[in-house]
Parts: sequence; C-alpha cells; structure tokens
Amino acid sequence: MATIKCIGVLTSGGDAPGMNAAIRSVTRTAIYHGIRVKGIYRGYKGLITGEIEDFETQHVSNIIQRGGTILKTARCPEFCTVEGRALAHETMRAHGIDALVVIGGDGSLSGAREFAEYDIPIVGLPGTIDNDLYGTDLTIGYDTALNTIVSAVDKIRDTASSHERLFFVEVMGREAGFLALNGAIASGAEAAIIPEYAFEKDQLAETIENGFRKTKNSSIVLVSESESTGGAMKVAERVEKEYPQFDVRVVILGHIQRGGSPSAQDRILASRMGVAAIEALLEGQRNVMIGIVNDTLVYVPFSKAIKKNKPIDEDLVDALRILSI
Repeated sequence: MATIKCIGVLTSGGDAPGMNAAIRSVTRTAIYHGIRVKGIYRGYKGLITGEIEDFETQHVSNIIQRGGTILKTARCPEFCTVEGRALAHETMRAHGIDALVVIGGDGSLSGAREFAEYDIPIVGLPGTIDNDLYGTDLTIGYDTALNTIVSAVDKIRDTASSHERLFFVEVMGREAGFLALNGAIASGAEAAIIPEYAFEKDQLAETIENGFRKTKNSSIVLVSESESTGGAMKVAERVEKEYPQFDVRVVILGHIQRGGSPSAQDRILASRMGVAAIEALLEGQRNVMIGIVNDTLVYVPFSKAIKKNKPIDEDLVDALRILSI
C-alpha cells in the first residue's frame, strides 16, 4: 500500500456540535505523524469544485468550543452521479490528496462508500445528532443535542404547569427515536412517541390511556419528527379531535438542537475519534467508520454502519414507562 502523504478532511450533511473538535483532532494528529492536511470546504461539493485549502495547526486553533463546522457543509446531488464522483477524484489527484476523512452521518458515509470505487483510503467519523449509525454507542453531536432538548423541556414545563396544559414537543432524529426517548427520560417527560414503534401499536392511545389517568396538572410528551410518527402537529391534531378535554400545545424545537457549543463529552469523543481516524489510515484501514462501544474505539465497515438499523434499548423504553406513573 502506498504511503499516505496528504489527507483531505471534510464535513458533510447536517452539522453537529463537535465537528470542529473532530476537524482539529484529525488535522493535528496528521501533522504530528508528518502528514500534510487539506481542508475541503462545503463537503463533497467542495471536493468537486476544488474549494480546498492547506491546513496547518493554526487553522484549527480556538475552534474546539465552537458549534457548527468551520469547513461548512452542503448537500451535493452531483456527487451521487458517476460523473460527479469522477470530477471529485480528478480534483483530489490535482491537489495531491491520498486519503480522506469524512465527518458526517448516514448520507455522508454512503457517499464515502460509493467513492471507494476509486480505491481511495477513506475513514469516516460519525457526526450526527441523531445517534442513528450502527456500530457505535454514540455519535458526535448527540450528547450536546440531548442536553439542548432537556434544557428546552425544563423551560416548557414551567409554562405547562402554570396553565395545566398538555405539550407535545417535537425533536429531531429522522427515523431514530434516541433523542426523543432519552430526552423524555432525562427531562422527566411523561412519554415519548418514537418511530421504532410507530407500526407496532398506537402509541398515542397508549400514552393517553395509561399516561394521563392521574392527577398531574400538566404533561409533556416528546415526539420524533419522523414520517412514521407524523410529527407533533399531527399528533396534536388527533388529540384535539379525539380527546377534546385536553388543552393542547405544540413546540417544535427545530434547528436549535443542532447548534451551540459542544458538551465536554462531545469534545472528548470527537478528539478521540479524530486521533483514531489517522491511526486507522496509517494501519492500512479503509472504508471503515470509527465507532465507540463500551468506551472502546472500534472500526465499523461502512456497509454495516450504513445498512444495519441501530436498535433502541428496550430497557430504556421500560424505564420511561415505569418512571412516568
């Protein structure tokens, strides 16, 4: 295998707190090992258009505490085509890039796997608040987003109690309920409606019948934004129609979940994974995502990380049910 002399690093898809910490770690670890670094702006789009800059240590100074990504990010439909990936490969060769570190979620790693058709060493870092990638207990940005949700729900509870209302709070997660479920447990919410159970049972009816036959003067339910659940607005519309006795309100937290300074856990996780990404390339690894399982860093093939569904912990579902009485 040819010696890696220059790596490119990019962030793709939705931004997540801790991406900058990962960029910093990848850059400084590569330089430590005598490898040149190129920062690629706007994800795969920048790889096609050549928005690429030499990165030195100073480029990543004072960024570990910043949310978002200094490399910017963008969706890139062109990269989904054979022609687009061919242009990206030509740009890589023109800039002398031997290997890539891709920081992003499911779509970003799917793009990396497709790009491997050019026999390029690529290592992925799981950067997504959804925590939905198989093979890792945590993804970069998830802990910060979870803390943002808890902080918001704590504030919502104040007004819910004052007005004796039922609040449905919509959180992100796509087709994964990790943010809703763990956010509900951490904030003391009465229930969570998550996509993992959307087709197995009527979660709303169960929540109403079992969760609100009590003397609480207010209730909060977290709802995943997914198509499976219909989102908080659909759930609220149904409650108003079927259970008119409730005074219902909806809060959609939206993109505030993506922002903010990353938590200590996300900074540490991103830093560890960035170091591991460069070490993986030096070991000859390719087409793998860096994951963490039981606090140990692992290599997860892209095919598993992308294709396999990450299961919800049934113990957490039971815990929420027990604690909401």
